This record gives sequence, structure tokens and C-alpha cells, in this order.
Amino acid sequence: METITLNNGIKCPVVGIGTFTLAPADAQNSVREALKMGYTLIDTANAYVNERAVGRGIRESGVSREDIFLSTKLWPSEYENENAVDETLERLGVDYVDLLYIHQPAGNWLAGYRQLEKAYKEGKAKSIGISNFEGKYNEELQQKWEVVPQFIQVEAHPYFTQKELRATLDKYDIRLMSWYPLGHGDKSLMEEPVFVQLGKQYGKSPAQVILRWHTQMGFVVIPGSKNVDHIKDNLDILDFSLTEDEMAQIAQLDKGERYYHRTDAQLAQFAAWRPAFEKA
Repeated sequence: METITLNNGIKCPVVGIGTFTLAPADAQNSVREALKMGYTLIDTANAYVNERAVGRGIRESGVSREDIFLSTKLWPSEYENENAVDETLERLGVDYVDLLYIHQPAGNWLAGYRQLEKAYKEGKAKSIGISNFEGKYNEELQQKWEVVPQFIQVEAHPYFTQKELRATLDKYDIRLMSWYPLGHGDKSLMEEPVFVQLGKQYGKSPAQVILRWHTQMGFVVIPGSKNVDHIKDNLDILDFSLTEDEMAQIAQLDKGERYYHRTDAQLAQFAAWRPAFEKA
């Protein structure tokens, strides 16, 4: 497995499995089977309401905890809960996570970030991150953090490469983890002629070419699926490399256009919503 080195020296796999939208039973199965296939990065969140299932999948896989890079996120309703980190670890059935994010710049997000910094200093989180912090939120956080985050998780794909944000990330050596890596139910990205042609050239699907583009951009990618064959295909991207010319061709696709447009009203809704966590 290829890895990247974070700004605190920790190594993170470049490909993982995401569990967004997966029901608990599907998350448990996908995590278990992914780990058996050779995945070592698992991403979940309080808001996905499947952390217990992810923990069960990890234990059922037979893979040692030390060989897994486990990522999760605190939801805004938990930012002021002083027990939020311990409760998250309890749901996952682990003593620490390898990466702990705050999920949204909603509610008292600075209190949430202080929770991350505390967990980092106590060894309950080996690295920390921010999810969906762009623009003014990112700028404000830079003035207030005590520990520089290792990761940001945001929408990124060949139509939207986060060019402006990456200038800030490069300054602090913060790594990007992509969501919507293949577009969001929009086939136009995977039907782009450059990906069809490169797929034929390398004996890969357009989706596999796009995922490889992410890793060569320096991004970590976490496509999710409950289909075991798709999970296997998403990992099968590390046996070829795109050339500089091919990466330059793909760069021409950047429209600076995202799929997801968050509003202030949605942030207020996020702050008010509380996940109905799974029972033990």
C-alpha cells in the first residue's frame, strides 16, 4: 500500500474505504471484507451512525488494530460534550483513533477543535483534521489553532481540484482527503473521453483512472461501497501510474465547479441535529 507522510511524521494510506450512507449491517460487512482484501484505511463519523458496526467489522476482519488507520469525525452536537471523544472511542471499540476530525464549521466549532487538540495531546487521536472548513472558516481557524491539523476532508475531483484551498494546505503541509471523488451520481465525469481512453490504455475502468489521479495529486481517497466487487476494484489502482502529460490533460477538466453547495441555513440545521447513535 502506498502511503503519504503527515506533518507530524505519521504515515497514512493513500486509498481507504469510506462508510458514508452505509447502513450498519453494510458498513460492518464492507469494513470486514475491505480489510481482508488489503485495505488499511477506514473512514467513518458520528453522523454516519455506523461507528459500532465499523468496530465490529474491524474485529471480525482479524487484522491487527495496529495495522489499521482509523478515521472518524465529531458531529457539531458533540463539540461541547466533554465526553464526546471517549464516547466515540467506546462506540468504535478502540483506545485511540488514527485521525479525528470535526465534521462541520457549525455550532461551537472552536470548542470542537479544542476537543481534538486535547485528544491529540492525550494520545487518543494520533492525528487531527477539519472537514468542510473552507474560506472564512479556514482563515479563522488558522488564527486560533494550537495544533496544526494534519488533514482536511473536502469535496475534490477533476472538475473541482480545490486549487485555491491547496495554496493554504501547502503552506502548513496539511493533506487533503477527497469526498465525492468520482462526482456525485453524475456520470459525466467518468464519461469524459480522457478517462475512457486512459482506461483502455491501462486496462482499467474510468473510475479507477480517476481514483489514481487523486492519489497522484497527493490526495487521499476514500470511495465507499457495499458492493464487494466495487470495493476490490477501488483498491486495484496502485499498479499503474499516469504520466505528467496525462495528468496535464486531466488538469484541463478543472471547471472550478463543485457538486455540493452548503448554505448558512444548513449549517444551522447541522448544529441542531443530534445523531441517534446505535445502541451497544
